[in-house]
Amino acid sequence: MSEELELDEFDRLARLFGVIAVRAGEVIMRARADRCRPDYKADGSPVTAADLAADEAIRACLARNLPDLPVVTEETCATAPRVAAERFILVDPLDGTKEFIQGRSEFTVNIALIENGTPVAGAVYAPALHQLYVGGTNAYKLDTRTTDGGDLSFSKMHPICVRQAPPDGCRAVVSRSHLDPATKEWVARHGISDLAPSGSSLKFCVIAEGEADVYPRLAPTMEWDTAAGHAVLLAAGGIVTDLNGCPMHYGKPDYRNGDFVAWGTPPGSER
Repeated sequence: MSEELELDEFDRLARLFGVIAVRAGEVIMRARADRCRPDYKADGSPVTAADLAADEAIRACLARNLPDLPVVTEETCATAPRVAAERFILVDPLDGTKEFIQGRSEFTVNIALIENGTPVAGAVYAPALHQLYVGGTNAYKLDTRTTDGGDLSFSKMHPICVRQAPPDGCRAVVSRSHLDPATKEWVARHGISDLAPSGSSLKFCVIAEGEADVYPRLAPTMEWDTAAGHAVLLAAGGIVTDLNGCPMHYGKPDYRNGDFVAWGTPPGSER
């Protein structure tokens, strides 16, 4: 039996999302080379030609491969009909647009399947770093520079998992562009002094691969910002909760997240 046939549905979908995300990453990198100036949305957030081109490429791929699943993307949510489905796809075609505009490398393509409010399969791809993370039932990381002839070689992926927090204290990964006072206060209140700044949904992936322990976010985010990274972290053994410890859910009417904390292994738990 082939490896592909042995995969369960969520792992197969995570890999499909990975392929699509890598193709979108190629679109983004071509647009990046053109150095187009950003426009700004009504809420003041930036949008570039790369966002729009990647969004179009992703929606076209999803329509061909998963035509029966509703798709919500950051760039089309304002004009698309409201999705009221137990099973739908969330897309951020270019997460970390500010980092992208500033010439940094920590921007990602995010694609996730939501089922009954939970992200059950997802892919996060950082095209400038050549790093792909996928999570379904299991979580993996792939350096896309190891691909053969332009095709992804999933046999070269390696599994990732969260770590047990070290006894000398947690490492918190925090937003490079949105480290707000409330998050700083949360970090200080929990006695965490080891901070690792990062951009985009890579913050979830840093925890998923055991390089950090917690990501507190007490500033606004949207569901498409977090769903794919959340899926990868869940598959790696982590959790994402609200400030009361309840699991974070998706499919809210405005797709807006509340405050949350992403953990590898929460305090008091053992792996």
